Amino acid sequence: MRWYANVREVGGGDATVVLAHGYGSNQALWDKLVPALSRRNRVILFDWDFTGGGGGAEHQEEAEEGRYTFGRFADDLIALLDDKGMRGAVLVGHSMSAMAACIASVRRPDLVTHLVLLCASPRYINSPEEGYVGGFEMAGIDGMLDAMSSDFGAWVKGFVPNAVGDPASIPPVEASFLAMHPGVALEVARMIFLGDQRGVLGAVTTPCTIVQVAGDFAAPPSVAEYMKSRMTAAAAADVVVIDSVGHFPQLVAPQQLLDVLESVLRGRGGGGGEGEHGAAGEPVAEVAEADGGIDITA
Repeated sequence: MRWYANVREVGGGDATVVLAHGYGSNQALWDKLVPALSRRNRVILFDWDFTGGGGGAEHQEEAEEGRYTFGRFADDLIALLDDKGMRGAVLVGHSMSAMAACIASVRRPDLVTHLVLLCASPRYINSPEEGYVGGFEMAGIDGMLDAMSSDFGAWVKGFVPNAVGDPASIPPVEASFLAMHPGVALEVARMIFLGDQRGVLGAVTTPCTIVQVAGDFAAPPSVAEYMKSRMTAAAAADVVVIDSVGHFPQLVAPQQLLDVLESVLRGRGGGGGEGEHGAAGEPVAEVAEADGGIDITA
């Protein structure tokens, strides 16, 4: 059973762009970007099964604990790229899909020519003893998961406005969150917010553009700088900070994000270069082996 569904292909051209949405959203949240991207590129979209539109009734049942893993999402990204006969794609991973994209690129570097890691975070929980700032204390994550478990609808109503940051963009995000089965949503949230994917960063060799939003409470720009510092094997690891708010720039700041993507596509395969909204990263000094870890081979 695959965890992706509703695969859609639009446009055409020499470059292939794969848009992988994040937690609580679905492929419709890319709609503001697709018309421009598809004029000169082949664009692939899909839904993860937790969206509520991902397939059979079994996807909407209570999820067993531990069923969802980043490695499994990465395997399904690989399967999608293989199924569509893609090699050298530009893979755009939003939020949780960014880390799945990193793992996929390590397992199958032939499939991806450039990673765009949008609002990514390898670890949401602070680790003061390691000097790592993920943005959340453990108590806050525990409280969030408890709130989801007790009244998922009420949690969505409180969480989404903070995550989006723009009142006009709240309705579509709220609707996509509420389309998830509460049990499935809770298990995917556990995977995301309790996980630690920092260990994969040093194994990524594919050129990366790490795109963060200045006013994103979930994944602040400091996390992007941390990721860049750990991606010492990547052909390039550039940070671009969009001057906007929230965790969904494809809705709130679509033109700024489109500018970044078009800059990547103009120079795809070479990494580096200076984009419209940020400079290419300077070479970073060698750092210690990445913390945390995930088995990137299994």
